[in-house]
Amino acid sequence: MNTESIQISEVYYNASNQCFEGLVTIHQAGASRRYACAIDAPITMSFQDAAHGLRKHALRRHENDGGALYSETPMATAKHRAGGRNFNARRWLGGIMKRPGEPRAA
Repeated sequence: MNTESIQISEVYYNASNQCFEGLVTIHQAGASRRYACAIDAPITMSFQDAAHGLRKHALRRHENDGGALYSETPMATAKHRAGGRNFNARRWLGGIMKRPGEPRAA
């Protein structure tokens, strides 16, 4: 699997479940998928080890993709609008400023 990058955020220790939890975002092929991950660990575990475990958990879920819940965000691309002319802000503002009988902006 070729992933462009992996980002881990919102990591915290859940003392009631005795686990580290975090949001792992995997960027791949023009889209981003977010996985909510958790690993069972003592509070004394280093942050680097916890991050490694969360990353590993997310990659495992990403590869299986058979029913794992995730949020996907495709990369936004600008679309050309068919029809209609281009918006001219100067002409629009000029039309607003020249309306008779209405107060003008200062």
